[in-house]
Amino acid sequence: MTAEPRPTTMSDVARLAKVSPMTVSRVVTGRGQVNAATRERVERAMRRLRYTPNVAARTLASGRSGTVGVITFDTSQYGPGAALLGIEHAARQRGYGVSIATLPLLDRASMTEAMEAFVQRSMDGVIAIVPHISAAEALAGTSPQLPVVAVQGSGSARIPSVVVEQRAGAYLATTHLLDLGHETVWHIAGPEDWFETRERQHGWMDALASRSAPSAPILKGDWSAASGYAAGLQMLRADPPPTAVFAANDQMALGVLHLLYERGLSAPRDLSIVGFDDIPESAYFSPSLTTVRQDFNELGRAGMALLLELLTTNGRPTDHTTVVQPALILRASTARRPVR
Repeated sequence: MTAEPRPTTMSDVARLAKVSPMTVSRVVTGRGQVNAATRERVERAMRRLRYTPNVAARTLASGRSGTVGVITFDTSQYGPGAALLGIEHAARQRGYGVSIATLPLLDRASMTEAMEAFVQRSMDGVIAIVPHISAAEALAGTSPQLPVVAVQGSGSARIPSVVVEQRAGAYLATTHLLDLGHETVWHIAGPEDWFETRERQHGWMDALASRSAPSAPILKGDWSAASGYAAGLQMLRADPPPTAVFAANDQMALGVLHLLYERGLSAPRDLSIVGFDDIPESAYFSPSLTTVRQDFNELGRAGMALLLELLTTNGRPTDHTTVVQPALILRASTARRPVR
């Protein structure tokens, strides 16, 4: 008779990662400090050994369910959808299950109802994806009975938060274009009710001011390629048309690129363009899109780590806003200002 394979243990992970079992335990539970390089080594060893924490044993020992609730809204948009995947991935790595509530309305009543449902289902805590200003206000207006972490909000509410530094990302995008010799940079903004819209617009304005560049128009979009196309029509009607534009997301940048193609123009020969998000398709646009990358896996990891810290301390951590830095990804859609 063939012997059953021995389950992988925490000690096995510790040996492969060359750390102590206590360090592995800290990574799994989120308790205690572990530097980023060590955490990555431990998580790599867990994946290689296919190690799954014993949720049942931990539940009995801690009195917790081993499940976290996630509140989200429009997952058809890339940002919230990618944030949700990042949270699910991080939760699985910590041995937690995830229960998702997708709300059709961004009001306090809907938020409170979702929170109460999570309490009744004995969730250990809640992560709320709140990219909309109205959603963050609704969350702040509830009286949650569970530990709560907000993701993709402003980081200014009284709720512990994890945010991407949107303003810094927009600043990187705009200064990149100015450094290429463009006199100024136009901006295609997103919907007004999104934190990303406000913060990216501020970062664009900061960059123009820092280089004493002339002010430029803000064109309104709704995150869709169609709205980017419409904004591109406005740019082409200008006299003279702009040589550079920062679009607040990659889909709107795609709309501009399509318009240029239709009119026999091209980027970056006629217009340099930078997007935001680094969606998986952006590297395959024609031309490939220079953009700002948000690390949604890190966003999810940091959100889960902050929630586990709340569970460990039974209260708010000392530093209750974690900031994830964006990165500028250089591709073929930007070049030096053309001579006209």
